[in-house]
Amino acid sequence: MTLLEQIVRSVRERLEKRKQRVPVSLLEERTHYQSPTLPLAPALRTDELAIIAEIKKASPSQGMIRREFDVPELARQYKWHGAQAISVLTEPDYFQGSLEHLETARRTVDLPLLRKDFILDPYQLIEARAYGADAVLLIAALLDPVQLHELYAQATELGLSCLVEVHTEAELDRLDLDKIEILGVNNRDLHTFEVDVNRAVQVLRHVPDRIVRVAESGLRTADELVYLRRHGVDAVLIGETFMRASHPGEALERLRQEVRRRLAAPDTLRLVV
Repeated sequence: MTLLEQIVRSVRERLEKRKQRVPVSLLEERTHYQSPTLPLAPALRTDELAIIAEIKKASPSQGMIRREFDVPELARQYKWHGAQAISVLTEPDYFQGSLEHLETARRTVDLPLLRKDFILDPYQLIEARAYGADAVLLIAALLDPVQLHELYAQATELGLSCLVEVHTEAELDRLDLDKIEILGVNNRDLHTFEVDVNRAVQVLRHVPDRIVRVAESGLRTADELVYLRRHGVDAVLIGETFMRASHPGEALERLRQEVRRRLAAPDTLRLVV
C-alpha cells in the first residue's frame, strides 16, 4: 500500500466516525454555515503573481515543519504581508491539521480560506462550509470523473469555490474545463513525493486563459516564481517555505517584493528547472 493509499484509507475511516458523531443537521446549525463566502478566483486574478499562503504544521514527506504553531498569529501575518488567500491543512493524522485550525483562521482574518484536505465525500464539503472555508481542494487523482463533477457541483451549490488539482497532462482529459474556474498543478508526485517545479508549466500550458492557473508545492525561490509568472501562472500555493521561517509573514513579504522587482526588470531570467 502506497502512502497515498494509506492516507485515503485513514480519511475514510475517520470520516465514517465523524458522520456518526456529528450529523449534517448539527453542522448546518453552525454560524459559519449561514455566513456568506468570499470567492477565491477574483482574489487570485491580480496584476501580480498571487500567493496562497499555507498554514501547515507537518507533512508525510518532511515530518514536523513548525512546532510553534499559533494559527491566529500565522493568519494575521499572512494577511498583513500581502497574501491573497490562505490555505489551511485540516487532515490530522499525516499533517497534524484540524477543522479547528480552519475555524480559528476564519475568526482571525477576512481573506478567502481554502480547506486543504483529501475531499472524498459531500459531508466534507458541509464540514468545510460549517467551519468557515470559502473554498475546497478537489484532487483529480483521488476521484473518478463522475465523483469530481458531483463534488464540484455540490460545493458550488454550497457557495464554495473549488481548486481542482491535477498532476499530469493526462488528468486534464478527465476534466470538464468549460466548468472549472481554478485549476492547480501539484509539483509533488503524490506517490513518490518527489518535486518537479517545471511540472506546473508543462501542464498549465494546455489550460485556457480564462481559468485561474495555480502552481502548488515545492516552491521556495523568487527565481522559481518569476519563471512561473512569465509562463502564464496566475497564483502559487506556498506552505513549507513560510512555515520554516522564523517570521512567516516577513518571509512572504520578502518573496513578494523580490518577485515584483524582478518582473519589473528586463527579461533576463533563463531558469531551467
